[in-house]
Amino acid sequence: MRIKKWKLPEFPREAADTLENTLGLPKYISEILAARGFTAAQAQEFLREDSLFLNPYQMQDMQAAVQRIAQAVENGEKIAVYGDYDCDGITATALLYTYFQDIGAVAMYYIPDRETEGYGLNCPAIDALAGRGVDLIVTVDNGISSIKEVAYANSLGIDVVVTDHHQPREQLPPAAAVVDPHRKDCPYPFKSLCGAGVAFKLICAMEGDLSCREILDHYAHIIALGTVGDVVELTGENRAIVKAGLISIANGENLGLSQLMRVSGIAESKLDSHSLSFGLVPRINAAGRMGKATLALELLMADDEETALALAQKLDQLNEERKALVNHILEDVEQMLLQEPSLLEQRVILLAKEGWHHGIVGIAAAKIVEQYSKPCILFAIDGEEARGSARSVEGYSIIEAISRCQGLLTRYGGHHQAAGLSLWAKDLPGFIQEFLQDAGQHFDIMPVDQLTIDAVLPQGAASVPIVKELDCLEPFGAGNETPVFLLPQCRIESIIPLSNDKHLRLRLWQNGQIFYALYFGVSSRQFPYGAGETVDIAANLELNEYNGEVSVSIKIKGVHPGSLLQDKLIIGRQYYEKLRRREPLTEKITQYITPNREDIAQIYRYLKQCRGFGWGYDLLWCRLGKINFCKMMLCLDIMEEMGLLQPRRGTGEALVLAGTAAKVNLEDSSILQCLKGGETVCIPLNC
Repeated sequence: MRIKKWKLPEFPREAADTLENTLGLPKYISEILAARGFTAAQAQEFLREDSLFLNPYQMQDMQAAVQRIAQAVENGEKIAVYGDYDCDGITATALLYTYFQDIGAVAMYYIPDRETEGYGLNCPAIDALAGRGVDLIVTVDNGISSIKEVAYANSLGIDVVVTDHHQPREQLPPAAAVVDPHRKDCPYPFKSLCGAGVAFKLICAMEGDLSCREILDHYAHIIALGTVGDVVELTGENRAIVKAGLISIANGENLGLSQLMRVSGIAESKLDSHSLSFGLVPRINAAGRMGKATLALELLMADDEETALALAQKLDQLNEERKALVNHILEDVEQMLLQEPSLLEQRVILLAKEGWHHGIVGIAAAKIVEQYSKPCILFAIDGEEARGSARSVEGYSIIEAISRCQGLLTRYGGHHQAAGLSLWAKDLPGFIQEFLQDAGQHFDIMPVDQLTIDAVLPQGAASVPIVKELDCLEPFGAGNETPVFLLPQCRIESIIPLSNDKHLRLRLWQNGQIFYALYFGVSSRQFPYGAGETVDIAANLELNEYNGEVSVSIKIKGVHPGSLLQDKLIIGRQYYEKLRRREPLTEKITQYITPNREDIAQIYRYLKQCRGFGWGYDLLWCRLGKINFCKMMLCLDIMEEMGLLQPRRGTGEALVLAGTAAKVNLEDSSILQCLKGGETVCIPLNC
């Protein structure tokens, strides 16, 4: 078990008091907003019930885009809406195609096949569209990197209008218009729109005589789903979009989404951004990931309940198949790390395998980031091609890193936290080597994944009135996450397995008060703490209504040993990884981490007393107390080298003493000799 870093709340008391006094906000709301960096003016704007929408013509090239599309509509030219196979791309396609139908344009849509075509514009697709008489292609959620493809379309007499929200390269495609808020020359102040959001602003510009609010009321359900699906920041315009969309979906204004809620088990009264993120979005995405994106598109545009229900059931089935494939990849990854532990000690986890479904590797990569707190790129090898999906942590821009190593790539694109890339399989070893070297050049110590704590909740504060106050911050999502509260110094009274030990219910004591908390997805076998131990709890607070009675539901996000010195743990872990990578440390640090006989004896005695340890290195360090983490790991390496510890595998979850009574001379350890001699430490790779 690897303990995740918690980012504890840091806010000036004065800032929180100002928000509380000037805006009349409750104490905890003020503290949360202050911790998130809000000034009084920003908080007031954030909490507006009716956020203002910006002028769409502030976007670079919007005027040119509107003129070219209006010309096509007026002249009866055939327009193709060219989308993408993820939730954002599908909703953006449905949005713009529906709008074109509404205004009487001659329109069609095209979504590339994930398996055979991949992301973005491609020349065979352009040929197919030319064969169908298309005069104008309007991209949604793609196109910003399609320089060659747009040029090819132009050569066939087809104009292209690009609408996108991904990071552009130095050169823009030679399109009739390129609308992307991330263009360096784009003055549009709100940069966090998704693909569906940019398409929405295009429609607003087309309908200049109508307000954005009026247009949003008509299409809110589609735009909101794309916004949540693309995990863009739920601030500014996005916040207003999702607010309106939640109301629209709950009111049943889209048949397809109503039926999808039905098969997902989501009640209208329980609909929130979390329901969209974990209920509807995965099922929409499953269509594209499994090569059938048009099913999701048809669902959004279904006009009868029978068709909508059939499509919703199919998407639900595809989602179950997707889950099974993700679990298969994660099992493969676990075996790879067991067989080659050094992979886990690199700054970025890079793994590849033939047979992985390339539409699924992104989900698996995100889970690996969460588990190991490191950026990850997984490659699905298919014949001569390798297609990768990358996920990152705060502080390490994965798209910038990929851009610096683009020489061997055939295609790439994405954001700071997520990206996709393709290359020839033969070039994969060279790319991995270059990528790891680049990470080392830019980061001596890598950023790690972390859980942000918004406020510390003292004993008895988890009350219904306080939780109700949180409603003013909704909708929650990226950039406006559901508040996470720290409940410090909780003593575990009992551990109650639920649902055949798939989840846990903890009975906790804090300052004389007993309360319960739910820990989903963790079994009693996986939970490393026992009754009587004191822990810190990070949790979300929700209201639960049963038989007309409202109560607070505490849902655990993470557990730390009480009074954990997490910074010491993490820096010690990173120093050890540097040693494993055979990177030099300063003389001072080397002296500090070099163990002596008593250090080794302490660990030996503890393992003997416990008859081994099965909860991993992080928790062992917590239980031992005061020893440096890197020093502890070196002690274990020396013990294994000298035959005192049974050989470890992979991540070393199980530590068992060797059954020998023979005395050993620790000074014979090659690891210890290297440390004392100031040489590069060579730790056996099977350790």
